[in-house]
Amino acid sequence: MIKKFALLALAAASTGACGYTPKDQPQRGVLPVNVPVVSRSDYVIDLAASTGSLGPSEAGRLDGWFRGLQLGYGDAIYIDGPMAGSIRPEVAEVAGRYGMLVSNGAPVTAGALSDGAVRVVVTRSRAQVPGCPNWSEPALPNYQNRMLSNFGCGVNSNMAAMVANPEDLVHGRDPDGVTDPATATRAIDAYRTQAPTGKGGLQSVSTKSGG
Repeated sequence: MIKKFALLALAAASTGACGYTPKDQPQRGVLPVNVPVVSRSDYVIDLAASTGSLGPSEAGRLDGWFRGLQLGYGDAIYIDGPMAGSIRPEVAEVAGRYGMLVSNGAPVTAGALSDGAVRVVVTRSRAQVPGCPNWSEPALPNYQNRMLSNFGCGVNSNMAAMVANPEDLVHGRDPDGVTDPATATRAIDAYRTQAPTGKGGLQSVSTKSGG
């Protein structure tokens, strides 16, 4: 009887060792562990505007700063300061050379703004999948049927590299209330109106020489 109890205790211990392990849960489903992470950086420049407008030199500084940042789609431009409203048209004119608009409001930035100055802020987001490629764990043996440690790195790294605006990975676009049906259906119209490639029949091909 004592031997039977010992065998039962040993079997119970063995079963418990192969049971539920909480730390394995992130890799037990079909969702990838390696997902894009969006980070944001704020770049600032203070411009002199004591007269309520930007002079040619300050507008040139702003243009050179935008060029150095390689300003483009996905960036957001803000103006901060008591004279932000009066300076906005001039900043918008410079930003328009890069196909950009000035957004409303402004994020909180470090440092106090001096008198007679305005602060232009460019917010830039970047998406990347940290830790990829991730071969930290061997593929075999896999007794607990977990996903590979590298699962999701390829697809999600490509998506993070190709997305035009990384903010789209965080939240959807806010509707502006304006919809152009012609633009929305352009791809469908092109598919429907395109003539089939075989409409003209098969091309006559001969193996005989022309001579």
